Amino acid sequence: MSECGCGSVPVLGPLKTPEEALELLLSNIKPVTEVEQIPISEALGRVLAGPLFSQTDVPPWDNSAMDGYAVNTADLTQENTTLPISQRIPAGVAGDPLQPGSAARIFTGAPVPPDANAVVIQEVCEQQGDQVLIKQVVPSGANIRRAGEDSQKGQQILNPGIRLGPQHLGAAASVGIAEVPVYRKLKVALFSSGDELVMPGGELGPGQIFNSNQFTLTGLLETLGCEVTNLGIVEDTFEATCDALSRGAEQADLVLASGGVSVGEEDHVKPAVEKLGSLDLWKIAIRPGKPLAFGHIGETPFIGAPGNPVSLFVTFCLFARPFILSCQGVTEGVLPTPITATTDFDWTKPDKRREFARARLELDSNGTAHVSLFKSRSSGMLSSLTWANGLAVIPEQQTLSKGEKVQFLPFNELLT
Repeated sequence: MSECGCGSVPVLGPLKTPEEALELLLSNIKPVTEVEQIPISEALGRVLAGPLFSQTDVPPWDNSAMDGYAVNTADLTQENTTLPISQRIPAGVAGDPLQPGSAARIFTGAPVPPDANAVVIQEVCEQQGDQVLIKQVVPSGANIRRAGEDSQKGQQILNPGIRLGPQHLGAAASVGIAEVPVYRKLKVALFSSGDELVMPGGELGPGQIFNSNQFTLTGLLETLGCEVTNLGIVEDTFEATCDALSRGAEQADLVLASGGVSVGEEDHVKPAVEKLGSLDLWKIAIRPGKPLAFGHIGETPFIGAPGNPVSLFVTFCLFARPFILSCQGVTEGVLPTPITATTDFDWTKPDKRREFARARLELDSNGTAHVSLFKSRSSGMLSSLTWANGLAVIPEQQTLSKGEKVQFLPFNELLT
């Protein structure tokens, strides 16, 4: 399948900057176009394929914003005015027109009765039998939510290209929408490369490790709303790698592999992709995550993530995530919004590659954001990702002293 990218780009050259790599990936986007009509109860996380319009005014009538008493301000010319209570209006009940010189007991959300033009909150009132003492004078319109002030019938309430969150589903329901058009889920074929890998629950032999990358990637993909096909662990041979790539390209919009993208004798992904299609990106000038591959198997795009678990996680968040979201038709929030924070560390040895260091952002007693780094730069320590709540961006060829500013990418911007 090839709903998610096509075309060719220049042949491989020197290490790409992060900006060049991201531009390359995003220039190869061909979004999914098939649309499904689904109930809003099933639409959480899906990408809206068309605009939504309000089917009614919201609210449909003037209603009380507070518990209190509906009045006509012409009857409140001074403080400490006593008025008879002419009716009681709970939410869900339409009251009668307000009798002149009276007040109506009213509750939050209830329709404001005709001839009333304000609501006095109950905290400044004192009910005395069938009368109420109103201690304050209020202006016309006080504590009234006007009909249509949230949205009006026929008004566009949501734009296409957004990932539907709880707030969007609530907004759709509030205007009477029961079904929404969404793009079908992006289909991603996933496999792990390496004879050293064993699935959790199995027994490790000499030199073997458990396959954590499959679960990291599956979780990342499902969080983005993808439909994942797992092709399993692929043995370290050229033939097996070619077979996995071909099978993935036949059934998915994107093929995603972990491991096998470096330059060792047992790393077969690069030559396999070059045989079956084209390899347009191989190395990026970042740390961790230098070996990130991007290309095509026929018309189907391919992303090869590093085998080291931290490198895999970082490169997915920085490059695969925006590519995948764009393929799904997302137009808002594709790239993360960084936070500027104060360093709680010294960075004394500049690196020729940009560092995306595992970091934790915390607020001090004054509300100032401070960033500290994990104790190790090892790209094999998954524990660093459970400790961190984001990535500190340290520019290439730069040193930092404690107290200087740094850009911080929070995980809540990278994982949704």
